[in-house]
Amino acid sequence: MNEGNPPSTHLLSKLWAHGLGRWGLLILGLWIVVAIGAYTFILDKTPDANRMQLAYAAKPMGADLPIEAAQRTAQRPWSWWLTGDPTLPQWEAHPSGHMRFWLGTDRYGRDLASRLILGARISLSVGLISVFIALLLGIPLGAVAGYYGGRVDSVLQTIIQIFWSIPTFLMVIALSFVLGKGFWQVFIAVGLTAWVEVARLVRGQVLSIKQAEFVQAAEVLGYRPGRILRRHILPQVVPALIVLAASQFASAILLESGLSFLGIGAQPPMPSWGGMIRDHYAYLLTGQAHLALIPGIALASLVLAFMALGTALRDVLDVRS
Repeated sequence: MNEGNPPSTHLLSKLWAHGLGRWGLLILGLWIVVAIGAYTFILDKTPDANRMQLAYAAKPMGADLPIEAAQRTAQRPWSWWLTGDPTLPQWEAHPSGHMRFWLGTDRYGRDLASRLILGARISLSVGLISVFIALLLGIPLGAVAGYYGGRVDSVLQTIIQIFWSIPTFLMVIALSFVLGKGFWQVFIAVGLTAWVEVARLVRGQVLSIKQAEFVQAAEVLGYRPGRILRRHILPQVVPALIVLAASQFASAILLESGLSFLGIGAQPPMPSWGGMIRDHYAYLLTGQAHLALIPGIALASLVLAFMALGTALRDVLDVRS
């Protein structure tokens, strides 16, 4: 008997027992830990890992460069572990040469490993906030449309169909141009396109659940529609929403990387994986193909982790498509 354990513990244990779920949890957990503690162990602890050494640009993996950290002249701020340390002095040339760059340096001489790890923060942040915006908009709109029906449903359905008919990537690009380039604009642009799928799912679920006997009994007892939706209908929709949120995480991460690749997402020197691929895709035909391949592999691993979790959650929660 596991009556004392919270539902989240049961869900995690079931995911761990699922083959795809276990791999998804391991990969996602690794990236989360790496992203949170990034500045405590990366080589370049400056904000955005943007310390350049143009003389050592595009060095191979494992390069041992003749530089060392200069002496610190200012006190480190308390928030350095979260935002980086702006007081760090530049690296200085040193004949002994004992600073190793495990993934080499990028085209500007920056530590590729440091920027790769910080890029995980960008991807995870975009996924988290974009999905939150989508749920915040999609759940109430879909619930109202499905429960009340009639003219309210017709109006909301028309709005949903208009958004649904426009390709997502084109919509995100259009919103990015309206909102402007930048990190925070990506959150809003992706979230404002993802809510449509949430609203469609919630509406369909509510239309089905509101015919159930327990909902009709609540109506006969005189409960208000808001309470019926909040207490009786929406809790039944949560499993399907969890599965959808996992897939939307993956979509949001891909959209952000695509926008950054096109130059309208996270702006330099912010280390986005899409921007790193854009800066180095020309190296694919040279001896430094890893400069573009490594960010691409990192992006693929995180997206596949969310897709694996989505599949596992669908099986564990027994959500029907």
